[in-house]
Amino acid sequence: MTSFAPDSIVLNRKLPLWYQVSQSLRASILGRSPQDPLRLPTEEQLAGHYGVSVLTMRQALKELEDEGLISRHRRRGTFIEPHARRGSPVRLLGSVDAIVAQQSGMTTELLEHGSTPVPSELAEFFPDVGEVSTYHRLRSDEKTGEPTNHARNYVRPELAARIDLDDLVRWPMTKVLRDVVGADISRITDTVEARLADPETSKLLQVPLLSPILHYTGVTYDADGRPLDVAVIHYRGDRFSFTVTLDAT
Repeated sequence: MTSFAPDSIVLNRKLPLWYQVSQSLRASILGRSPQDPLRLPTEEQLAGHYGVSVLTMRQALKELEDEGLISRHRRRGTFIEPHARRGSPVRLLGSVDAIVAQQSGMTTELLEHGSTPVPSELAEFFPDVGEVSTYHRLRSDEKTGEPTNHARNYVRPELAARIDLDDLVRWPMTKVLRDVVGADISRITDTVEARLADPETSKLLQVPLLSPILHYTGVTYDADGRPLDVAVIHYRGDRFSFTVTLDAT
């Protein structure tokens, strides 16, 4: 039986290996194509793929099993749960794959795209360009069809020229920039604040006007510290929470 082939990952030795592996595998699972196999490789094969010990791989798989994304059966193997609910909290330890995982696994509709002058509130991030490419997407729960968030991405035009719109329907912008366009992403800076739903957000997310929402701004930087993409996302307040863990060492 053919097994599901997860993406590769470059591990950061300053972060827990099991966490990075679980987030990378989670992103691969949530971003898979419908025709991909549901059976995962063995623990030993996955450990070799990620370059970690079997014990580390086992801990990563337990994290995904506890979340309900996979099920493990003695003598049969480990399988992806195709209908698992995916509205879990975001847990950030500093891994770009954590961002990819959080944004994956939902039905995505591209509402519009084009070019626009740099908005005044984003001018500090794009001081050297007059226009940016914009992408507006609506994400919904795959099982219920309920809208969960809508996002606008503002991308440097030289990168946008290499973006395939079909990829943005399948994958988060972060994954497209890193794995398809080949951008050298070094870090993402996140800001999350509480706001009230404006008329557009109220309509798209099907929530009452002025109801609480989570307003997220994520700025993606390259190795030279240059902003590549600014994501502005409005999440339904009743569907998402954010947990941030800070390493004191």
